[in-house]
Amino acid sequence: LFLEGFSIVIMSIWPYLQQIDKTADPSFLGWIIASYSIGQMIASPFFGTWSICRPKREPLVVSTAISIAANFLYAYVHLPSSHNKYYMLAARALVGFGAGNVAVVRSYIAGATSLIERTNAMANTSACQAVGFILGPVFQTLFSLIGEKGISWKTIYLQLNMYTAPVLFGSLLGIINIVLIIAVFREHHVDDVRQPQNSINAETEENNEVVQDNQRYIDHVAVISTNFLFFVILFIFAIFETIATPLTMDMYAWTRKKAVFINGLILGAVGIESVVVFLSVKELSKRHKE
Repeated sequence: LFLEGFSIVIMSIWPYLQQIDKTADPSFLGWIIASYSIGQMIASPFFGTWSICRPKREPLVVSTAISIAANFLYAYVHLPSSHNKYYMLAARALVGFGAGNVAVVRSYIAGATSLIERTNAMANTSACQAVGFILGPVFQTLFSLIGEKGISWKTIYLQLNMYTAPVLFGSLLGIINIVLIIAVFREHHVDDVRQPQNSINAETEENNEVVQDNQRYIDHVAVISTNFLFFVILFIFAIFETIATPLTMDMYAWTRKKAVFINGLILGAVGIESVVVFLSVKELSKRHKE
């Protein structure tokens, strides 16, 4: 999901914006980048509430379909004769709205795993997200070899180039996601609180009681602190994603194609580092029984 909607296009947004709308400036690029997060912020509680009232398959399918449609809109923003930058803004906001299903995914993982399994499951989820973060820039780098002109299909008014190929590939991944959700995904829930109380082994029974006591107690300071740290990390990353491409084009006189190519490699290297950190956290949590 992270690859489909975010990392695969993030480095090429500014060059694409310059190509389709000459009136766009770097300040408007900031709004386009922010629109993804704003859409996700609005959609997350909506899809979260939906998943509580209805089967989780429904919001997952609908949100992914929204992302697919938004990616197609992004691929066609070159068609209007004016105000192209606003169409791109709307496309990125809708992609972010579709990405609001992250609330459904994480809440499902929390409900479908026991307390012992949860840390590993969340670490694996974060690692998969980081893998998507790696592969996105890698695919973007490969697609940059197509060039800015690429191939045009006049019958459907589609231009396949280094800017549109990533979102079309993301749409293909979204379609595969929908098929997998409908055909493979099955919901189940683990109730940690209502575990069997009778145990032949007194030590096991005592451990169960300790686990249940820990579940009833929520460390609000720890929750707020981790959320704040997560906010700081994303805040720093948002600055990088916004200014990286225009800054390198201005400072090093890179062409649009070169900026997309090299920044894609840099972002891929950052993603590899993220995977190493997530895997380290998983092993450390096992060692310290967190």
